[in-house]
Parts: sequence; C-alpha cells; structure tokens
Amino acid sequence: MPEKIDTLITHAHLFTMQGEGVGYIPDGAVAIQGSRICAIGPTSELKTRFEANEIIDASGCAVLPGLIDAHMHTSWAVVRGVAQDVSNWMQAALAPYARHVTPSAALAGTRLNILEAIKAGTTTMGDFSKPYPGWAEAFEGAGVRARLTPTINALPTGGMAGLKIGELYPLDPEVGQQAIDTAIAFIHDWHGAAKGRITTMLGPQAPDMISRDQLLQVKRLAEKENLMLHMHVAQGDREINQMLKRFDQRTPEYLKELGYLDDQLLAVHLTEATDEEAALIARSGARMALCSGSIGIIDGIVPPAYAFREAGGLVALGSDQAAGNNCNNIFNEMKLTALFNKIKARDPEVMPAWEVLRMATIEGAQAIGLGDQIGSLEAGKEADLILVDLSAPNLTPVLETPIRTIVPNLVYGGSGQEVKTVLVAGEIILRDGKAQKIDEAEICSTAQSEAEKVAQRVAVDPIHKNMALLTAMKKGQM
Repeated sequence: MPEKIDTLITHAHLFTMQGEGVGYIPDGAVAIQGSRICAIGPTSELKTRFEANEIIDASGCAVLPGLIDAHMHTSWAVVRGVAQDVSNWMQAALAPYARHVTPSAALAGTRLNILEAIKAGTTTMGDFSKPYPGWAEAFEGAGVRARLTPTINALPTGGMAGLKIGELYPLDPEVGQQAIDTAIAFIHDWHGAAKGRITTMLGPQAPDMISRDQLLQVKRLAEKENLMLHMHVAQGDREINQMLKRFDQRTPEYLKELGYLDDQLLAVHLTEATDEEAALIARSGARMALCSGSIGIIDGIVPPAYAFREAGGLVALGSDQAAGNNCNNIFNEMKLTALFNKIKARDPEVMPAWEVLRMATIEGAQAIGLGDQIGSLEAGKEADLILVDLSAPNLTPVLETPIRTIVPNLVYGGSGQEVKTVLVAGEIILRDGKAQKIDEAEICSTAQSEAEKVAQRVAVDPIHKNMALLTAMKKGQM
C-alpha cells in the first residue's frame, strides 16, 4: 500500500543541491509530510511509493531549495531609493530619513520587504533591526523562515544624523547597555518561535559603533546563549576611518585581538577588507554575508568574496537595504555576484552560475548556521522550496543535452518574477504567484502611505537641505 503524505511535487527539473554541485534529477519529485521532506527521487518511483493529499504538477518548472537572504534591513523598504548615487550614503542620504522613520513606518517597510522577497523565491530572511512592535510577528504571520538580529550599538539618540563626515562618533555606554538588554529580552521571547521558523542572532551593528568592553560583553552573551554573531565588518572607509581614530587598528586585526574571529561570526560585507584580511577571516571559521548589489551601488566596490572562498570560507548572499540597493531579490544578487567578480578578476570562469546558486541555497544555509535544516532538498530537512516557471520567455528554451542550460539561465536570465509557488515548512505561502497568508494590496497601500508621511517629516527638517541627492533633483537629473 502506498504511504499517505501531505504533498507530492512531480515532474520537476529538480535541483537538490546535494553533493558538490547542483544535484540535478530530471523528472524529479519531492514527497512532503508535515513540515519536512520525506523523500526525493524520480517521479515514477515516488508516485508508486506515496499517496498524497495534494499533487503539484511541476512540469516545465525548476524546483529548488528556497532562497536564503542572509542579511537584510527590511524596514528601509519604506524609503526605497533615497540613498544611492552618493559618496556617503549613510550620513549624506539615509540618516535624514532614518530619524523620521516611526515604528509604524518601519513595520510597513518590513511587511513590504517580506512580500517582495517571497514573490522572488526567498524563504529564509536574515533581518537586522532595532526591535519595534510587530517586527517578529510580521515574519511569523507571513509564514516565512526568519533569522532575526536585534541591532546593538551605542550611538546616541539621533544616530549619525547631523554629525560631520569623518567626525568621531560619540558613544554612550548607557545606550549600548540598553540595546544589549533589549536584544537579550527579544531573543528570550522569540528564539525558536513559530515551531522553529523564527530564530535569532546577536548583532553588534559594527565594531566602530560600540565600545570594546561592550563588544566583548556581547561575545560572552552569544557564547552563553549559544547564538551566532551577525555583524557588519570592514563595511566601508567610514568604518575603517573610525577604527583607526578610535583604536589605531583596522577592523580585522582588532576583531582577531578580541577573539571575535571564529565560526560564531557572520561577517557582513567586508567591503574594505583586503584579500589578505578576507583570507584571515575565512581561515578563522567565520562566515561571510555578501551583498553585491548594495555595495556595488552605495560604495562602487566588489567585496573580496572570491578571496574569502579561495581560503575555504562559506559565503552567503544578502540583499541589504532597499534605501540604497533598491530591491531585496536574491535572483538579482546571484547575477550581480557572478558578474562583478568576473569583471573584477577579468576572468569569465570566476564565480560560475552553479556556485552562486549554491551560495543562495545550501552554502548560505551553512553560513547562517542552518545547514542541517534547510538549503538542500533531502529527506529529513524542512520542506522549504520553490517552483520556477521555465516557460517564461527569458528562461526559454530549456535544453538538457549536450549542455544543460537551466542553471545559467536561472542565474543570468532570471528576475524572480518567474517564481510560481513557494513552500516553507511544507506550507504553500505563494501559489501561482499570489501570496496566501498576507494581503498584497493592503501591504503596498500602507507602505505608500507611511512613506509619504516620512517624506513630509523630512521635508520640514532643516537637515534635509544637506542631502546629496537634492542638487541632482533640482537640476532635473532624477
């Protein structure tokens, strides 16, 4: 007698990500019971073994593990597009908006970003934010998997708005301690919530934004709570300038001295790290979150991910923030990661499509500490997967011999709009391109309304007159 299960996905171009490559199975099938995968294999075999409550015919579709966005700042979606094409995006473009983003505006941005990411096939989201009402609940309600990091810094109220570029940040230990206490309380409330879909990390925002003593305190807490650390590292010349002024050390050397370089650390960006520093961090066991689109736009730099990987390090992909990157879409990050690194190396063989697809799936999962649960399609793992319509004009034709073209077309031709169906923990949260658990129209309408309110507050704040993009706008250039 066939075994009864919840869902059977059949007739797929199946990419399991098992082994060293993409683990392709032609005419493949996935059997799901509850939140987990119970079998994968040829459709003919699994149709005989199982009787499913729902059969999803994936003919003409690629079936992949759900994509992983290791590093996001979802609240900034409410001010999408205000901080690009400038030399100091944080202080000269984002900061005047940041001081006017209310908790309701932040929540509207998060909900918009979650919707955007789901529709482009992202099932796991590594968000980094100061907690505000409804933050974790937004991920829980949308049905996605989230790795949430409450921001810890010691910047005084108002952040960096109003500071002169290059001026040493004032750090307030009371603010830092309050942020640490808030983060620990959030973690105790949410780590392991939603049947394990919501997990947490500890997140010093960056080593230049918190004192040495408090950075060490956070490290000790992470060890006590058995949590990973999620931190911006060597994220720009602004940070390196602050580190040299405050500690007379570059970031990697400083973190090594503090004992921060180990497999507990997810190091984000490494924008200003040299190849030698990237290799040092990789060999320590620390992992890297690479945000190619964001860093390309806001810094004009290709971070040393190739050197990091060559030294044996794990690299995950992230989309960062929509204020500067303009989108939170891992298809975009896969393509830009491959292209930027080929161009930087002047070598078309660097970062082939299959490698960046692994960075968006199994290697990304391993980098954020969830490789035993997600990132590949195999029995016993969580049923987080996506169906991508290969009949879309930009992914057609589909060739399997003598060269299989599906993976390069997904990476170099895919936009995310071809994602048809998304499952997280065995539950369909996107069906035929429509979100199943959240109201798309309401989310977009609320985000528009909240964004307009933020813009109105910025417009009457005198600090906005120093924003770099105002000149371009007044000239009619944007």
